[in-house]
Amino acid sequence: MSGLQFFFIYIISLTLLSCNNTNNNNEVTNDPSLINDEKQLRTLISQYPDSLLLRENLVQYFRDNSNYGQAIAETDSILKLDSTNTRFLEIKAVLFFENDDTLNAIKTFEKAILINAQPEYIIPLGTLYAQTKNKKALAMADTLLHAPAANYKKQAFYIRGLYYSYVGEKVKALAFFNNCLKLDYRDMPAYREKAICLYDLHKYSSAVDVLKQALTVQNTFDEGYYWLGRCYEKLDKRKEAIESYQFALQFDPNYLEAKEALDKLNN
Repeated sequence: MSGLQFFFIYIISLTLLSCNNTNNNNEVTNDPSLINDEKQLRTLISQYPDSLLLRENLVQYFRDNSNYGQAIAETDSILKLDSTNTRFLEIKAVLFFENDDTLNAIKTFEKAILINAQPEYIIPLGTLYAQTKNKKALAMADTLLHAPAANYKKQAFYIRGLYYSYVGEKVKALAFFNNCLKLDYRDMPAYREKAICLYDLHKYSSAVDVLKQALTVQNTFDEGYYWLGRCYEKLDKRKEAIESYQFALQFDPNYLEAKEALDKLNN
């Protein structure tokens, strides 16, 4: 993951499409999770029209092939039959986001919350509100904080920090990311966002310290290496910056921003 999608980590971790929906019809012969051919899936769907698992696999098939228009159309076919199916609303919202349609992703998560205001919908919606500088992000964070038994305090702090970071209140944002790390020292998104705030405040050495701490906890953290490279560039440490970008690409060969930064330095 890289670039504009970095802030959406909670959504991706919570809502990746899968074949583990326990509410689906499990009487389908052959394991549908092993079928990755559209024709086979449609044949099985015609045999078992009530199987949401098969339909979800068909959506996943189109998603895997970056055919988001068709994937969304398949979710709509389910939602026409049952507009209250929050699982498919959730899937549709993620598809919109991955297809760079943030506005419709927000609208779809809002529909899901109106039906069932669960944390798995509140967290991604709050994250999207934060990224779009919508003050409703703070209301989503408050909702999570007011449900202490559910233990979503870290996610609430993250959403608040993200909102304040996006509206330019970096110092206030830092306090919330620090709260996240007090609750969980393994929280890579909080390390990253804290480092970005410090970077934006021109505190490059402090950002380097934060990123090194993150990489001590998880030495495969590609975004950590990328931002480390950005900081080293500001500190006129070209060699260290090149090495950092190389590490980022080692762990994510498709990291476009890291590749562009490395090419720029090499040239």
